[in-house]
Amino acid sequence: MAELTPEANRAARAILKWSVRELAEHAGIAFTTVHRFETTGIATDTTKDKIKAAYAAYDVEITNGEYTGARLRLKK
Repeated sequence: MAELTPEANRAARAILKWSVRELAEHAGIAFTTVHRFETTGIATDTTKDKIKAAYAAYDVEITNGEYTGARLRLKK
């Protein structure tokens, strides 16, 4: 799975139109944890896994092509 960066996190939130608070609720983590990650890039692997799982539940995946980002998975 691709590395979660602050930039990819903001892109994924934008796809879902989630605020930082909404992401925190979906991921089961504190709002301040999400805010700190987006501003400093510091988060535990467990936190990043929870964030990625929250996105995956809504068909959004973190990608690493030429640049890190996020995309909506199309349902077949």
